[in-house]
Amino acid sequence: MNTTINLIKNSDVRKSGTKALVKALGPIGMARYLEEYDKGGSGDYTEEKYMRPECSIEDILKMK
Repeated sequence: MNTTINLIKNSDVRKSGTKALVKALGPIGMARYLEEYDKGGSGDYTEEKYMRPECSIEDILKMK
């Protein structure tokens, strides 16, 4: 018995999966599905984005 296995790169699997989700659910449905799959994330990005300190490039480079 001779069996052939086609190996697909992970990036190709992600592309195909994303296309299938968009086709089945539409772009908004795909985003909602991925949010649910990721347990909806955590925190409140809209609130938290304003809480971050303002840093200059020099400040960031000093943190290294």
